[in-house]
Amino acid sequence: MPQKVILDVDTGTDDAVALMCAALHPDLELVAATVVNGNVQVEYCTENTLRTFDHIGVNIPVYRGTHRPLSRADFPVPRGEASDSIHGRYLDIPASKSKEQPKHAVDFLVEYYMSPAGRDTILIPVGPLTNVAMAILREPRIVENIPALVSMGGGHEVGNVTPSAEFNVWADPEAARVVFSAGIKNVTLVPLDATHRALVSLDDCKKLRALGTPAATAAATFTEYRVAGYKRVYGEHQDAAPVHDALAVLSVVDRDVLRSVVHVYMDVETSGELTIGRTVLDTHKRTHRPPNAHVALDADQAKFVSMLMETLGRKPAQV
Repeated sequence: MPQKVILDVDTGTDDAVALMCAALHPDLELVAATVVNGNVQVEYCTENTLRTFDHIGVNIPVYRGTHRPLSRADFPVPRGEASDSIHGRYLDIPASKSKEQPKHAVDFLVEYYMSPAGRDTILIPVGPLTNVAMAILREPRIVENIPALVSMGGGHEVGNVTPSAEFNVWADPEAARVVFSAGIKNVTLVPLDATHRALVSLDDCKKLRALGTPAATAAATFTEYRVAGYKRVYGEHQDAAPVHDALAVLSVVDRDVLRSVVHVYMDVETSGELTIGRTVLDTHKRTHRPPNAHVALDADQAKFVSMLMETLGRKPAQV
């Protein structure tokens, strides 16, 4: 039987690729997508999620969630240039025709994970962790019912929004601390250290286009946009870019796409002047606290790109 998953997304370019991978891979059953404020405001993230599903012809419920961080009026500082340069406001695919669900994402997550179905469904948050934190705070018992959580976020040696912090964790560090300290029994973090070792190149985009499916051609468009954005924002000189969130999704299918996975105690800095939003990994056991996460510090680029090609070259089973 396919593994059931729920994706919690802030849909920009890499979230869209992750959603398509989850919807199309035969070993996964995407139950729903919940949407959080992140790459762009939550209303745009919701529309982009609906656009993605409509574009590839799948009918998966979408729930809009929180519009601001857990305990802040805004991010530590407002969104910067990277959001528009790497994601844009709307994805470059047709506007959606389907509609979001009337229920709030946090209500859905609580109800779902308090039901028997939740105990078999992996939660994959690939945006800021506000929805997940709010669900845990509202109903702490869901922690015992989530069989595994695979999150794209954080960085050990690599940051992107600051030298110390990755965007998803930085965008709501208090929420990230709630989630990672909640006691979920099987947590995997896929940070920038791994995603930046699994780049998708412009040559790979040509191969995606040659596959001819709506998913593959859209992924090529989104990745080309990302490559151009990384050059503008970060001064990258290579014709390739990470597609962070898709790596987290495909690691559920094949764990071997992740490398150098360490089992460590992890916490999040919420008040440091220079380090707010940093994921702090106790790799040398200085805190003497038990490990609470498996963290990937590397990835198999060739395997990842191969899995992308195979998955996005598929046509949906449902219409």
